[in-house]
Amino acid sequence: MDLHLDRITLVYPDGASTLTAVDDVSLTVPAGTTTALVGPSGSGKSSLLAVAGGLTRPTSGTVTIGTGPDAPVLSPTTSVAEATRVRRDHVGIVFQQPQLLASLTAVEQIELLAHLRGRRPSSLRERALELLDAVGLADQAHRRPAALSGGQRQRVAIARALATRPDVLLVDEPTSALDHGRGLAVVELVTSLARECGAATVLVTHDESTLGPVDAVVRLVDGRLVADGAADAPLAAGAPVAG
Repeated sequence: MDLHLDRITLVYPDGASTLTAVDDVSLTVPAGTTTALVGPSGSGKSSLLAVAGGLTRPTSGTVTIGTGPDAPVLSPTTSVAEATRVRRDHVGIVFQQPQLLASLTAVEQIELLAHLRGRRPSSLRERALELLDAVGLADQAHRRPAALSGGQRQRVAIARALATRPDVLLVDEPTSALDHGRGLAVVELVTSLARECGAATVLVTHDESTLGPVDAVVRLVDGRLVADGAADAPLAAGAPVAG
């Protein structure tokens, strides 16, 4: 299913005034593709990702997953319960910090999330092992986070986010703690898995040197999408990666 963000605005209280974190952003991410969201610190990237994933309600605008009358929609009036349901059934999220449970092995991390989202116990182990193999960690399945490198922990988090076959995959700064080589490998992995799983994927990153594998790049400045090199020119959709 495609991900559609339609005129998303997010305004926060800021003392006696307000702060506009996201300003009238529209963006479509086709199923099976990866769009990178780049921009300076404080530009609203993570705020937009939170709205797309149902973690934060927009002040105005809508998030729609797929098309048709039954397509899930997130809006300013969406209840917490409904947002939770949409996130549970349709969205996988990889946070900047992997947030793995110290007491669980890599395979158990994935099994637990799938179990919490209602998957049958008989299928959990097989699916978890398949995902670990897909992210190149089949031989690390029974290791706990303390025995894994930073890049390996991030790969476990990506596998965990895909445990329920989400329609949308949101990845927040996956390369922030990695060197260039490992960061590029993670971006390549995300884009490859998005294609294989058919997930509409948004990847927030500060490291533009790793964006070769993605399908499109959009830039956010002061909460607005802009064309590369023109901070005052609005950009309504993803721009294909050059060359």
